[in-house]
Amino acid sequence: MQGQITKHFNASEFTCRCGCGLNNISLLLVEKLERARVACGCKFIITSGCRCEKHNTKVGGVENSAHLKGYAVDIALPQIDRVVIILALRKEFNRIGIGKTFIHVDIDPALPIAEWRY
Repeated sequence: MQGQITKHFNASEFTCRCGCGLNNISLLLVEKLERARVACGCKFIITSGCRCEKHNTKVGGVENSAHLKGYAVDIALPQIDRVVIILALRKEFNRIGIGKTFIHVDIDPALPIAEWRY
């Protein structure tokens, strides 16, 4: 996948960060991100999208990570927009992990509905 996917997201934002070129991002995931981004009016900085197995291991990802399947992203979570971003993402996603500096969202149908803290 290449180029602009939605008004606010380019395919390159979701490519594996190790340089292997993997980009199997789910279009449904990107559409949900787009709706949440428009709703909150805040820029989303994708810090992790698709991951190959090697990169997932390197960054400490779990074995069955939704990132491997193109079903997950991590987004930088600046303090100033924190609440607005979380509320917008909750409207679109039912799998959310909230950390101090990032938020994980995914749509992996093999994983249970959950919200957790890092």
